[in-house]
Amino acid sequence: MKQRWSFRCYPTPEQEAILARTFGCARFVYNRFLAERTAAYQRGERMNYSQTSAALTALKRDPDFAWLNEVSSVPLQQALRHLQTAYRNFFDKRTGYPSFKRKDGKQTAEYTRSGFTFERGNQRLLIAKLGRLKVKWSRHIPVEPTTVTVIRKPSGRYFVSLVVDVQPAPLPKTGEAVGIDFGASRLATLSTGEKVANPKYTYRYAQQLKRQQQKLARKQKGSNRYKRQKQRVARVHEKIANSRMDTAKKLAWSMVTRFDTICVEDLNLRGMIKNHSLARSLSDAGIGQCIRAIEAKAAMHGKEVVKVDRWFPSSKLCSECGALQESMPLNVRHWTCGCGAIHDRDENAATNILAVGHTVTGRGASVSRH
Repeated sequence: MKQRWSFRCYPTPEQEAILARTFGCARFVYNRFLAERTAAYQRGERMNYSQTSAALTALKRDPDFAWLNEVSSVPLQQALRHLQTAYRNFFDKRTGYPSFKRKDGKQTAEYTRSGFTFERGNQRLLIAKLGRLKVKWSRHIPVEPTTVTVIRKPSGRYFVSLVVDVQPAPLPKTGEAVGIDFGASRLATLSTGEKVANPKYTYRYAQQLKRQQQKLARKQKGSNRYKRQKQRVARVHEKIANSRMDTAKKLAWSMVTRFDTICVEDLNLRGMIKNHSLARSLSDAGIGQCIRAIEAKAAMHGKEVVKVDRWFPSSKLCSECGALQESMPLNVRHWTCGCGAIHDRDENAATNILAVGHTVTGRGASVSRH
C-alpha cells in the first residue's frame, strides 16, 4: 500500500532561488490553465488534460514565456495533472470548484521518477536542476519513492514528501471491538467508558496568535519586516496544525493496538460545520482528521473500521431497552430512559455505534466496511 512520508529539508540559498522559480512557474501554469478551463466551461465547452498539455508545450515555445524552460518540466506537467484531479473531484461532487493558487500560500513542486534520483544505500536525494537536497531523515526509506514533492510552507520551512509503497504490517489480534462517538466538547467517547478530552489547540494558542497578529497589523504591508512577521504568524498556525495531527495519530495508534474492530459514525462534517455555533469547535477538534488517521492505521496494521450510517439515531436510542426518544437537543448531556436507565449522552451513543457496527439492527442503520 502507498503511504506519504514527510521529512524536513534544508536547501542552500542557491537551491532556494531555484525552488522559488520552480514554485512560481508551477503556480503560473496551474492558474493560467485554470482560467482557460473556466472560460471554456462558461462557454459550454470542455478542456481536458491532453488539451492543456498540448497548450503548455506551445506556450513554452513562445519567446514571451521562455522563462518556463529555466526550471524542470516535471513540476509543470504535474501541475496540470493536479488541476485535472481538482476538476474530477469537483464534477464528482467531492469538493468545490478549483481555486487559484496564492503566492503567499503553501508552495509545492512535485517530481516523478524522471525528475529525481534516490540512492537508498546512503539516503541521498538528487532532484533535477536542483542537485542534492539536504534532508533530515527520521526513518529509513526501504524502497525507491514513486514521487517526491518539495514543499515550502507559509512559515518559510521546507519539507520533502515522498510517496512510498510499503507492505502492511499486521498487529496481533486482540479479539476486542469498540464504538467511538466523536464530538466537540469531548474529542471522543469510547463504548468502554473512556473519554478522550478535546485539546482545543486553537484556544490554547489563542493569546500567542493574537500577539503575533497584532504585531503584524503594526507593520507596513509589503515591507521586509511585514514578511518576517507574517512567517511568525504562520508558524503559530503550523504549530496548531502539527499538534492536532499528533493527537489524531496517537489516538489512531491506541485504537489499532487495542481493538480489532473500530466502529465510528459516517459523519457529515461538511454539513455540521455550517452550524455557526459549532463550526469553530468542530474544526478545532479535527474529527475528520482523526477518522482518516484511524482508517489509515487500520489498513496498515490489518484492523477493521466499520462506519455506521449517519442517520442512525445513536444518541436518541436507549442502549438498554432500545426505546427511541422523540428528540435529543445538543444541550442535553445526560438523560433518563423510561426503563430507568440513566445515560451519558456520548457513552450511550458509543455503545449503540458498537452494537450496530457488529450487526445491522434494522433501525435504519447501514454499515460500510473499510
